[in-house]
Amino acid sequence: MSESLPRGQPPDLKEVSTMATAASTSHVQALQSKHAGLEARLRDEMARPAPDAAKVQDLKKRKLRLKEEIARG
Repeated sequence: MSESLPRGQPPDLKEVSTMATAASTSHVQALQSKHAGLEARLRDEMARPAPDAAKVQDLKKRKLRLKEEIARG
């Protein structure tokens, strides 16, 4: 909530919308960061002489879940 509002007065709709947009943007950025981390781990695993198939499958599934959540925004 805004510090500039008198006590007990709710924020206006525009302020609430701005706060929600900022929170959503921050959440999506966090998801994108996690997705990039999983991508790096997957790339590292695939670069091994004998990649662990179960680990590769798990990383791919986790990346897909994050991608879907990012798309929902």
